[in-house]
Amino acid sequence: MPNFYAEISRASTKGEKLLAILIDPDKFKEPEAGAYLKRIPKETSHIFVGGSSVAKCKTEKTVNSIKKHTNLPVILFPGDYSQITETADALLFLSLLSGRNPEYLIEQQIKSVENLRNSSLQIIPTAYILIDGGKECAVQRISKTKPIPQFQVETIVDTALAGEFSGKKLIYLEAGSGADFPVSEEIIYEVKKAISIPLIVGGGIRSRVQQNSAYKAGADMIVMGTQFEK
Repeated sequence: MPNFYAEISRASTKGEKLLAILIDPDKFKEPEAGAYLKRIPKETSHIFVGGSSVAKCKTEKTVNSIKKHTNLPVILFPGDYSQITETADALLFLSLLSGRNPEYLIEQQIKSVENLRNSSLQIIPTAYILIDGGKECAVQRISKTKPIPQFQVETIVDTALAGEFSGKKLIYLEAGSGADFPVSEEIIYEVKKAISIPLIVGGGIRSRVQQNSAYKAGADMIVMGTQFEK
């Protein structure tokens, strides 16, 4: 099996831009997986699966149906430890660094260990940073944490660097599902300039113009979800 983190890191080094489509299991109909996957952009490099709150066993069913119709890597983007399934290829091992709720800084991670101790999943430590996207998002409600305002660029950069210094392999800037506006180009540029690991950006990106702007500012991977749910 390919080393998915190594592939992302190599693409970042070469300046190759990646696109992940995020699928929320609670909004996904397994029988329509084939038709759905035919509609995603040709340049899609990864499928992310996860949501802030997902019904029991729904993630595994979603992953299984997706893998019947694509050879793209399927990576878990879980809202909590119950969404972990061996049927995926890799797991973003998320720590919500923008908040101060211990449940999402470390408690959920500890709860996941029993499932991951002998797992074949590729585990990718990821610093998850919630940025204000203009409206309350599901992550904010579930985690009971506040996003960092977009004007606090220095705080966002420092949080990203703290993630890298603590051993995270990816930085994920998230404006939230259905955000009114995405993470600004200034934030992306300043974070990318400061860190030496790949940068993922998601939330509120609905158009090719917004996607290209984020790439130009320094994003290595863009995550889009709401646009394709609709």
